[in-house]
Amino acid sequence: MANMLELVKELLSNFTFVAVAISWFLAQSIKVALYRWHEGHWNFWHFFEAGGMPSAHSASVTALTLGSALTQGWGSPLFTIALVFALIVMYDATGVRRAAGKQAEILNKIVDDIYANGKVRIEKLREILGHDPIEVFAGATLAVIITLITHYVYFIR
Repeated sequence: MANMLELVKELLSNFTFVAVAISWFLAQSIKVALYRWHEGHWNFWHFFEAGGMPSAHSASVTALTLGSALTQGWGSPLFTIALVFALIVMYDATGVRRAAGKQAEILNKIVDDIYANGKVRIEKLREILGHDPIEVFAGATLAVIITLITHYVYFIR
């Protein structure tokens, strides 16, 4: 039990970890609120979904990158690793994962057509996998704001 408390204490003293956790949590929470507004009812399962506005993946990797820059320096190898990782994740979210989501949407339309003919029961695919560029930008912007506020709270106040 003491080891677990030490681990939690260390994680909470890690500025970058806290910035990433808050950025991810807020992005997912905003997503739930936006779905509530759009659908007219609360569905907390959206908190655990990938895709949607804002991108929690982009928020997480942006907070990681900026946190690394602020603690290790803009010229550090750790910042470079985090930056390349962030760029790959955000490119993948708007590219490959988005294309897979569009393919799932088309396949689901085909499945609907098959259902209409009453022939075969096929499980539908998840359509929201990737992000529009604006969703990625919103997640990254959220993370910059949260990381700078967290940095202020941890180091400047």
